[in-house]
Amino acid sequence: MPPRPGDLLVLADSDTGTAPLKPADLKLGADPYLGWALDPNDKVPRDGTRLNQILLMRFDPSSLTDREKAWAVDGVVAFSAICTHQGCTVTYWLTAPQVLECPCHQSQYNPRDAAKVVGGPAPRPLPALPLKMAGGLLVVAAPFTDRVGGEQQTY
Repeated sequence: MPPRPGDLLVLADSDTGTAPLKPADLKLGADPYLGWALDPNDKVPRDGTRLNQILLMRFDPSSLTDREKAWAVDGVVAFSAICTHQGCTVTYWLTAPQVLECPCHQSQYNPRDAAKVVGGPAPRPLPALPLKMAGGLLVVAAPFTDRVGGEQQTY
C-alpha cells in the first residue's frame, strides 16, 4: 500500500531502524534523505514497492513557496523519490543551482517550489507527500498529490 494519512516516516537504510522521524532528525540544507512511510499500528515500513520511496529534505521555512509551506512541517518537505520521466530514483542534489536531479536523464526539480520541473525531460513535478506534526513526529497528512512514477508506469 502507498503511504497513508497517519503514517509515520522513517529513514531507509538507517541505523535507527524504524524510529519515527522528528524534523530535527533531518539536517537543515543537507543532501536528500530517502525514507519510507511506516504503518503506526504494526510498525512495518511500506517498502514493498520502490514506488513508495520518499525523498525528504529540510530547508529554512522562509525559503519555501506558499504552496510548499502548506505541505511542509518546520521546513521538511517530502516527495516521491521516483522520477516522473522514466521512473528512476531521484538521488542527486546539485548544490549550486539548489535542485534535485535524476541520475538517468538529468531531469531537475525545485524542492522549494512543489518539485516543479526546471530542467530535463520530466513531464511533470514530483508528487508531494503532504506532512503534519503529531506528538513531535513527522506524519503523513494526505496521499501523494499525483500519480507516482514515470510515464510508462502506473501506481
